[in-house]
Amino acid sequence: MFTPDRLSELTPTAKRVTEAVGTTGENWNMSAAPKQDPERSVFSDYDYSNFYYGAGDDPVNLLKPFSTWYKEALPAGYYLYSEPLQSAPTTEVRVRNRKTGEVQDLLNLASYNYLGISTREEVKEAAIEATRQYGLGASGSPILSGTLEVHNQLAKAVADFKDKEAAIVFPTGYSANVGFISALMRSGDTIFCDQYAHASVVDGAILAKSKTVFFRHNNPLDLERKIKGVRGKKLVVVEGVYSMDGDVCVLPEIVEVAKRHGARLLIDEAHSTFLFGPNGRGVAEHFGLDKEVDFHLGTFSKSLGGQGGFVCGSKDLIDYVNAFGRSRFFSCNLAPPVAAGLLAGMKIVEDEPQLRTKLWSNVAYLRRRFAEEGVDIGKSTSQVMPVLVNNDSKVFAVAEKVQDRGLYLQPVTYPAVPKHKSRLRVSVSAAHTEGQLERAAQVIAGVLREEGVCRT
Repeated sequence: MFTPDRLSELTPTAKRVTEAVGTTGENWNMSAAPKQDPERSVFSDYDYSNFYYGAGDDPVNLLKPFSTWYKEALPAGYYLYSEPLQSAPTTEVRVRNRKTGEVQDLLNLASYNYLGISTREEVKEAAIEATRQYGLGASGSPILSGTLEVHNQLAKAVADFKDKEAAIVFPTGYSANVGFISALMRSGDTIFCDQYAHASVVDGAILAKSKTVFFRHNNPLDLERKIKGVRGKKLVVVEGVYSMDGDVCVLPEIVEVAKRHGARLLIDEAHSTFLFGPNGRGVAEHFGLDKEVDFHLGTFSKSLGGQGGFVCGSKDLIDYVNAFGRSRFFSCNLAPPVAAGLLAGMKIVEDEPQLRTKLWSNVAYLRRRFAEEGVDIGKSTSQVMPVLVNNDSKVFAVAEKVQDRGLYLQPVTYPAVPKHKSRLRVSVSAAHTEGQLERAAQVIAGVLREEGVCRT
């Protein structure tokens, strides 16, 4: 993702591209790419970040350089993105290969749906019944005509589940972060973000016009150094589980620093709500710090395999966000069939805690097998496992081979992760069988050995 602290990284590459492009884009020449390896494809010398800036006075000058590069990048590896699924995102999927046009049956390790709930019959039936009652969409902003009874039921269910006074539902997890942060913080305030915080956190800070300070990932000592002496309103933002690395926030230490310096704390539990803690409320509950965290945010698209986001807290807080959360205020409300399906999914979460047990059993199994095979998954301790390749050009070849051998995974490169920290991101589900996970471990390890990536 692009974050303000990475814009400085973009400048040298963007400048090189600008010089190659000229003022109109007519001078763009792919041969200008600096090749360290004569066998490397030209496309791998560039990525999206090189086309963030453009020369001249016309905004469309950005288009031709990007288009010229993308025409080569697409068949050389970028076709692995946005491949259309022909089936539901369960553990086995049918995918149309954008390069060959063929439809493949693949073992799915890319979709979230951590508890395997999205295609349960009771979830689908709830969505179907809501479609009969309400139709397809909310047909309005939640502040005007777009609030239906099913939305109020969902908000109450979330608040009850999280043991909070109230909750508010957003159409997406992205809009929840953007809307909540910009509703609460103002120009002259300071927001302290973990450097690996999601793009929605960064964009919320930008919309708030607050000063944004990034501290080193999961490093309370760096947060201490940067927050010390700062006056005025302060907000610290962390994630429960970090989406690209799969490591868990060191929340006890972060809470201590925030409280010592009079800062409020927001935790984004997108990848941890409904999974962590005795009741599945998230990482805050897991550490026994549910009451110490000021603001709780989460999503429905990860653990429940649905759509939407939410914020929980005091009734006063939720009333204020309802009035000032622009990303919600000016959007159509969540589709009622989705809201009804989420209500059914939440009931499953509460009635079947064995789903969490099965998920963590699967996580332990795959972690062990990856360790035995010498596959590096970094510091992950969760259901999100980065298979580290650490080579921005090689990762596409790895991903292509993995897919050819029956696994649905995509490469992740800069700017979603730092330069030369490219990876495949595995999402483990409670719905996976040990047989499927064993197959995944063998395929991934085999490809990594061929590419010289595995440790053993």
